[in-house]
Amino acid sequence: MRRREFITLLGGAAATWPLTARAQQSERMRRVGILLPAAADDLTWQARVGGFQQGLALLGRTIGRNVQIDIRWATTNAAELRKHAAELAALAPDVILAGGASTLGPLLQATRTVPIVFAIVVDPVGAGYVDSLAQPGGNVTGFMLYEYSVSGKWLELLKEIAPGVTRVAVLRDATQVFGIGQFAAIQAVAPSLRVEVNPVDIRDAGEIERAVVAYARAPNSGLILTGSAASVRNRDLIITLAALHKLPAVYFERFFVTSGGLASYGPDTVEVFRQAAGYVDRILKGEKPADLPVQAPTKFETVINLKTAKALGLTVPQALLTRADAVIE
Repeated sequence: MRRREFITLLGGAAATWPLTARAQQSERMRRVGILLPAAADDLTWQARVGGFQQGLALLGRTIGRNVQIDIRWATTNAAELRKHAAELAALAPDVILAGGASTLGPLLQATRTVPIVFAIVVDPVGAGYVDSLAQPGGNVTGFMLYEYSVSGKWLELLKEIAPGVTRVAVLRDATQVFGIGQFAAIQAVAPSLRVEVNPVDIRDAGEIERAVVAYARAPNSGLILTGSAASVRNRDLIITLAALHKLPAVYFERFFVTSGGLASYGPDTVEVFRQAAGYVDRILKGEKPADLPVQAPTKFETVINLKTAKALGLTVPQALLTRADAVIE
């Protein structure tokens, strides 16, 4: 290459350097807050956050380059949830991801202006979080955990895995409208399965233990745990009681089964959090939560714990094992 050509090429390249630098500097850093009802070492919630971050990455959001994420691991303690909700709102991020109803309530108390995307909330309309599924209104939108009709499938699954069950205690949080709605859906399918179902309120650990012990005294009994923050808080106690009293139990989420529960049917929550990244991205691009309809999950999974089934003296039908999305041995 002749000297003159080299100098011309070098000069042209140098002229583009400031432009490139300015383009990189002009890419605005966006701030996303996340409030979670779990401890930082909770593997289930780590996987959900990982799904959310993966979703952002697929949409071109790179942590440290064009997006900053502030995570608050608030545990399930109500006071901690309120504290961290207020802290996140005070930071005035571009959008906040709420990891469920137990975090969404405190966030709405802290701000009615910062956009919020929620994941895995059972009944956002009944709880008063949004005006409607199609037109949420306000500063909130997101993803439902499931529709009430899914609750009936828990009883169907319980009868399939433990056909001898004739009476079922349905553990619910009756202080929440969705606790009543889930029980109603289970109650609607009970006659066709020849099962008697009874609601059991789960206000505190003592009440749960007394109710389960009393229910276990009669033969052919089983349990269904409906979705709520109270269910998550008392996860270990309920799984332990079911095992101790030899009660077949079906849960609304996979992590109960990975913790020793018998079976679950519910949405793939990691996928829900991955989808939530799409709504966060749209809000960062200028769309308003009020105009983004609340969505229901499209991917559900059945999970069976064979070790627990064996301890209960149950033989899981081969057809169910074939259909299951995950089998823990």
